[in-house]
Amino acid sequence: MITKQILLTYLYLLIYICLSSGVILYNKWVLSPKHFKFPFPITLTMIHMGFSAFVAVILVRVFKIVAPGKMTFQIYATCVIPISAFFASSLWFGNTAYLHISVAFIQMLKALMPVATFLVAVVCGTDKLRCDLFLNMLLVSVGVVVSSYGEIHFNAIGTVYQVTGIFAEALRLVLTQVLLQKKGLTLNPITSLYYIAPCSFVFLFVPWYLLEKPEMDISQIQFNFGIFFTNALCALALNFSIFLVIGRTGAVTIRVAGVLKDWILIALSTIVFPESTITGLNIIGYAIALLGVVIYNYLKVKDVRASSQISMESIPERATKDWKLDKKSSDIYREDDKINNIGGDRNTMGPLSALETAVDEEAPLLPGPRVLSYIGRSLLGNHAA
Repeated sequence: MITKQILLTYLYLLIYICLSSGVILYNKWVLSPKHFKFPFPITLTMIHMGFSAFVAVILVRVFKIVAPGKMTFQIYATCVIPISAFFASSLWFGNTAYLHISVAFIQMLKALMPVATFLVAVVCGTDKLRCDLFLNMLLVSVGVVVSSYGEIHFNAIGTVYQVTGIFAEALRLVLTQVLLQKKGLTLNPITSLYYIAPCSFVFLFVPWYLLEKPEMDISQIQFNFGIFFTNALCALALNFSIFLVIGRTGAVTIRVAGVLKDWILIALSTIVFPESTITGLNIIGYAIALLGVVIYNYLKVKDVRASSQISMESIPERATKDWKLDKKSSDIYREDDKINNIGGDRNTMGPLSALETAVDEEAPLLPGPRVLSYIGRSLLGNHAA
């Protein structure tokens, strides 16, 4: 029987797929020299960041919907600034790719995202080099190479921009895990925008001033307030739609929805932009890459369930040990307790992989579904206690 909750879940998934696809197609249309003719990707990204920062400040400082959280200068300087720099870079390079290659080919290249994040995580020591995952990454890479070989309008510059943006986003994900999560700082969608969007805007100002400002002729630019406002509003709404989807579904559903979105987006892009041509070799290559991504998702979800089961089985044993320790000496201070008390029992969640924090590359500010589900469990446990 289909209940109201199930209908709401599917509605949120539909909204997420529509917004995610819409933001990508909208950005391409605005930047394309054949359509809206605004070939300034850094400027467009700065508009998004400025609008997001403005809305976040209003929600936090004026309406006080959420608390800004405990942010010190040290955390901001050592965590938020580096993460914002890579976030701004990923958006800059990703949007610039729209000027050179098609939306369909960009989506095919984005299949490299797990590969990039896995490599960066292994290099940074946050993930281990496993044979099964490595073979998966190799399969994805082969698929992307085949798809690139079949691209009729292949452009090396656009491909380099997109791949560079993918690796910048991978670095941001790993930095988020290493810097923020280890310090016990958890950011919700609004506080993420509140801290990261203004800093990203500042970082983007430098390349804008050097690269785009000299080429901008105000008299020849058609600045349509409605177009830029709705474009920025869609990008902001995408962040919140992902938050709603995560709250209603699990990691598996999110990943399946992402795969479905990619196929829909590839099909829609050929309709909206007739100049985009998809070849049989494109489809074969992307299918191979997608197979690797699906197998990878299965392995990661399997790992998450296994670690969660182990953690749940160890709760009674840990509770007994903690009770005995408290019985013997209640005033002994341990550094481990300080770490655990920052964000709840870290052992319940298990080791987080940066690969598990990625939800959508168009709205990468949000924590992953595993983080949010853990927060929900912690709040529920505290309430029950």
